[in-house]
Amino acid sequence: MPEVTTRYAAIRDAALELFARDGYPATTMADLGAAVGMRGPSLYKHVASKQDLLARIMLDTMTALREANRVAVRGSTDPTVRLRRAAEAHVRYHARHRLEAFVGNRELRSLEEPHRKRVLSSRAAYERRFRTLVSDGVRAGRFDVPSTRLASYAILDLGMGVAAWYREDGELTEDEIVWQYGDLALRIVGVRS
Repeated sequence: MPEVTTRYAAIRDAALELFARDGYPATTMADLGAAVGMRGPSLYKHVASKQDLLARIMLDTMTALREANRVAVRGSTDPTVRLRRAAEAHVRYHARHRLEAFVGNRELRSLEEPHRKRVLSSRAAYERRFRTLVSDGVRAGRFDVPSTRLASYAILDLGMGVAAWYREDGELTEDEIVWQYGDLALRIVGVRS
């Protein structure tokens, strides 16, 4: 079983690179096979189809984001602490998983049903977690926003934007960016330091 897992991981990584560089429509199973040293037909032992691979990448990304969010908010009932931690986990994930973020946003248009519905449902559930955190803070009198939905979208956009420009050798460290973006998330909901 470890070899199957390792093979899938290699195929997944190659797919991310190719989908990011060339786009999903332009990437063929033969391209994927060449990238991992396998013939195209042999790939079908590890993935059902190119479409299934794209959906799996996106769904795995959403599972990882939801788990990071769950871990981040546990242990506190303070709405400010919970939102900061959730925003920081979101930003950190996107700094570390830039290809997943890029492919997940750009190639949503390439998903076919029923994959598209599953991915969109997972994304909506993740957004609702942030909306709930903002709503909790508004109810507690800690946040002041005209729209919890727009505030949650703005906070999510912070993390997704990091994926586009962050580099490990950049001006700021990952931790500095995560901390500053946590502050920005709190400012979006009306918290002042």
